[in-house]
Parts: sequence; structure tokens; C-alpha cells
Amino acid sequence: MKIAFLGLGQMGRPIAHNLLKSGAELVVSDRDGRWFDEFEVKGATGTANPASLVGSDIVFLCLPSAAVVQQVLLGETGLLAQMKPGQIVVDLSTIAYAATVEIGQAAASDGVAFLDAPISGMEARAIDGTLTVMCGGEPAVFDQVKPLLDHIGTKILFMGPTGSGQLTKLVNQLLFDINAAAMAEVLPMAVKMGLDPDLIGEVINSSSGRSYASEFFIPRILKGHFSDGYPMAHAYKDLVSGAEIGAQKCMPMPVLAAATATYQAALLRGLGAQDKGAMVQVFEDLLGVQFRSQP
Repeated sequence: MKIAFLGLGQMGRPIAHNLLKSGAELVVSDRDGRWFDEFEVKGATGTANPASLVGSDIVFLCLPSAAVVQQVLLGETGLLAQMKPGQIVVDLSTIAYAATVEIGQAAASDGVAFLDAPISGMEARAIDGTLTVMCGGEPAVFDQVKPLLDHIGTKILFMGPTGSGQLTKLVNQLLFDINAAAMAEVLPMAVKMGLDPDLIGEVINSSSGRSYASEFFIPRILKGHFSDGYPMAHAYKDLVSGAEIGAQKCMPMPVLAAATATYQAALLRGLGAQDKGAMVQVFEDLLGVQFRSQP
């Protein structure tokens, strides 16, 4: 079997390395060719030309936005028009539900199978091959691709028709985003009221206020370290997707709207390149305090 992988970013690069463990012939592609050598020494082929991927049985994508995925697949020199019936596209990217459905329909019209398979887990889990993968598409296509997905994740779930993977990922991300925004608001309040940041962090992460967001971000916030997680500027698309679905389906989501306002304040403050823990700086500035470990 020949497989291709497009997008060697923070998550894509370790995922592609783990796919090599399948024993399949692998071609990797990225605009930045600096990682090609480390794949080529393992027997893979590197190319900066996405058109070189069309001969593969399965093409994996791990790209930053819906616009990039659409350009790669549906653009003037898009892959779908060059692929043959029976080939498969697996999109590991996190993009909007509506865009995913559109891509799935375009693939079907060309006879190409499509699986939306967004991933959950940070870079460390991508390296370890312990991601969660949520898949939408045809069950038979999922069954065909799952042995490869087993090399990148420990929880591989089939969620339903095309788009179901993206919807599932969105639900998870919105809850995570809301948790991060809530911490940004409440932690500085604790300091303003005279409580010790280290002790507050210890209590939260051993009590009912604990969440994955608190366990990941609080130790980093205490150190003033805001570069380990996914950049807020990229994560904001999930909030936009949630708002779009709420508006289209007339579903009120007031807590999500409030969390979105906090993200917007952080982005306007120029914190988009930092991770979600950096939102705490918005409220630290407002209250004139810092949630940091004491000397």
C-alpha cells in the first residue's frame, strides 16, 4: 500500500512518523521541506509538490484551516480532480462542519472516498501515538483506514456520516475553550482577594474544579509560560464554528458567547500566538494582579 501525508506542522509531523510504523510506502509533502531528510532516512519520500501525492492509495491531510484544505482538494490544481475512483482522502485537520460536508460531496462526485477524522490531543500525544480520532464517512471506508489510524491513536471512533467527526471534535473543543476562558476570569479574582496562587492551583487540581484545562494550564500560568498549547489565533476558528451552528440552527449558547468575548479580548490584545492559558493576562491587567508562583 502507498500512502501520502500532506502537512508536517506541529501535529502532522509526529503523526506522519507514526504512520511509517504501518510498513506502508509513505510520501510526505509540505511547503517547508526542512523535515524531509528525517523521513527520507526512514525510507519515505519527501516532496514540495502536492500533485505528487495523487498516485497514493490513501492521502492524509493535516492542514491549518478549511481554506487550505479546500484549496488543496478543490482548487484549480486540486487533488480530487486528479484522483481516481477507489482512492481515499483522510482529513485529520480541524475545520468547519459545513466545509467538510462540501468537500465530502465533491469527493463523492469524483468517486473518491472521504473520511473526516479530526484528532484530539496535544503534541506529546501525537508523538506517543495516543491521540483520539473521531471519524465521519462511510463505515466501509472507516474499516479500511482504521488499521492505519491505530498507529496514531489509542481511541479511534466512528461517529457517523461525513461531518460527524468534525462535529464531535467541535463539541470537545468548545468545552475545553469554555474551561480555559473561565480560568482566565476566576484565577486573577482569587489573587485580587488575597489568596495564594500556588495554593489555589493545588486546591483546584485536587478538587471538583479540576479539568484537563486546569491540569494543563495552571502549572504553566503559575510560571508565566504560555507557549506549550495550540495558538489562540488558530483555535478561534472553533468558536466561530460553534457560533455559526448556533445561529443557523437557532440554538442559544450564552456561555459559549461569553467565552468567545474573552478570546476576542485576548486576540485584540495581541496574544494570538500564545496558547489559551495566556487569556489570563486580560483579567490580570484589568485587576492589576498576576497569578504567578510566589518567590
